[in-house]
Order: sequence, then structure tokens, then C-alpha cells
Amino acid sequence: MASSHIEVHNVSPTPSDPLRALLHSSLAWQDAHASLDSALAGLPAKLRGVTAPGLPWSIWQIVEHMRRAQHDIYDFCINPDYKEMHFPDDYWPKSAEPDSPNAWDECIAAIKKDIAALQEIAADTSRDLFKKIPHGSGQTYARELVLVVDHNAYHVGQIVAVRRLLGAWPT
Repeated sequence: MASSHIEVHNVSPTPSDPLRALLHSSLAWQDAHASLDSALAGLPAKLRGVTAPGLPWSIWQIVEHMRRAQHDIYDFCINPDYKEMHFPDDYWPKSAEPDSPNAWDECIAAIKKDIAALQEIAADTSRDLFKKIPHGSGQTYARELVLVVDHNAYHVGQIVAVRRLLGAWPT
């Protein structure tokens, strides 16, 4: 399994800007809850595509959903030609299992890449975080960054719950 450790790239907010520092830190899931790293640590590859009894999705589907939704939010923040995706079809993979042997590693790498890019948005002092995104309908950069933090934290919790139900969570 590829490491899912989130690394910060060269841009870091100064302590004199506590909102940027908070957003930057929170995007990497390191504070009040399990991180993506810890939620995936030690997960046997054979369980990535298994659904737990009573639940509609596998860990693969949750992680791939996180990647798709997070990338959509990042694209919305930076792309003036952004095209809205269709929910739920564009946000959730249909298959419980990864499409290819490399899909898992590619998904984790894409999550890491987009987290780093979102952290750069948070740290970029030339960007007004409370400015409305020009091609949006009232959303601000701060709102979108908080949305990613909230959405990812929710789904990291789901990963932990699925692992518990599958008997694959460390005691």
C-alpha cells in the first residue's frame, strides 16, 4: 500500500495569520480526529473493496468519493471554466472494488496532491479567503476550504467505522 501521509509543499502560513494556519493544518486531518493515514494504516488490501454488513459502500468507494469530491472543490476554486458534476453519479464509484491494481495508489496520491494544492490556497496571502469565487454563486474560498475539512473528516470517520465492522480496526 502506498503511504497516505499528507505532505505540505513549501507554502506555509505565518503564525500571525491564525485563520490561514488553522485551515492549512486542518486540511491535513491532524487535530481532533483520526487522520486519513491512521484510518488506512494496516488495512489489508483484500478488504479495500469489501462492504460491511448493512452498509452500502466499501472503503475503496469512500476513499475514491473523497478524492472525487475534494478534486471537484479544488477545481471549483481555481478553474474559471469549472463545470459542475452530477450528484451522486459523478461523486461515487459504482464498483465496491478498485478498477485496477494501481487505482488505490493513484487515488491516495491524488488526494495528497489536491490537499497540498488546497493548503497552498489557504496559505496564499495574495488571495482574500472571504472573496466570492468569481464563477460561483456566492461561495468564498474560506467556505470551500472548510467544506473540504468537514467532508473529509466525516468520511475518515466512516472509514474507521467500516474497519471496525469488518474486524480490521486495531484494538
